[in-house]
Amino acid sequence: MPRPAPEPGQIAFVANDRPQAQESYHQLIELYGNCAVEEARVIVALGGDGTMLEVLRDTMHLGTPVYGMNCGTVGFLMNEMQADDLPQRLAAADRARINPLRMRTTDKQGRRHEATAINEVSLLRETRQTARISIKVNGEVRMNQLICDGVLLSTPAGSTAYNLSAHGPILPIMSNLLALTPISAFRPRRWRGALLPYDAQVTFSVQDADFRPVSATADNVEVRDVVEVEAGIDRGTVMTLLFDPGASLEERIVQEQFAY
Repeated sequence: MPRPAPEPGQIAFVANDRPQAQESYHQLIELYGNCAVEEARVIVALGGDGTMLEVLRDTMHLGTPVYGMNCGTVGFLMNEMQADDLPQRLAAADRARINPLRMRTTDKQGRRHEATAINEVSLLRETRQTARISIKVNGEVRMNQLICDGVLLSTPAGSTAYNLSAHGPILPIMSNLLALTPISAFRPRRWRGALLPYDAQVTFSVQDADFRPVSATADNVEVRDVVEVEAGIDRGTVMTLLFDPGASLEERIVQEQFAY
């Protein structure tokens, strides 16, 4: 059942600095007004998937639904850019509620860093030397040594992004699973990754970090020269994404499995 449409001045528009997004931003606020993000009933993100991820991270503490409109190139998380009837589209939109990953890292200087990822936490070698990484799941060693270019842990929402490019599995949005996927594994050569329970806590330990430095990235937040990375779902944080009817996040993920 459709919810009441937001009134003029109850929508917060956020755009990246690209000309197309800025043009759409000014067009939309002329039509519907604008308000502070903290006071909005709905936040509309204008750009591509990178903009959507940035807006979600910046506003997750508010719990406000976010509706993306594609003014960029890659727009898997976005809806079609169309200025007409926006309040009615927002009222009729399907909702997808997702949890992010929380990444905690320790670098070679012993400094601790923390970041949030909607799509994935990834570890990547920094030099021509392959990375050597051990993997624990819920405190138990599952792989003593993975020799690779990297490894990533993906949410269902992010399974069609970097995870899919690394030949990881696509996860239905309600699957309650995480994808653990190697990036160019050299040893064990035939290891293709693992499906883990949604609440799994994964610890990556970097071996020989001085000679084989590794960086860790939560979506686009990077920490260099890590020695240990912990990652797991943050159930205490829930983000709501809005999609036009017939183009829900669940449907998009299903369609991606039949793309060629």
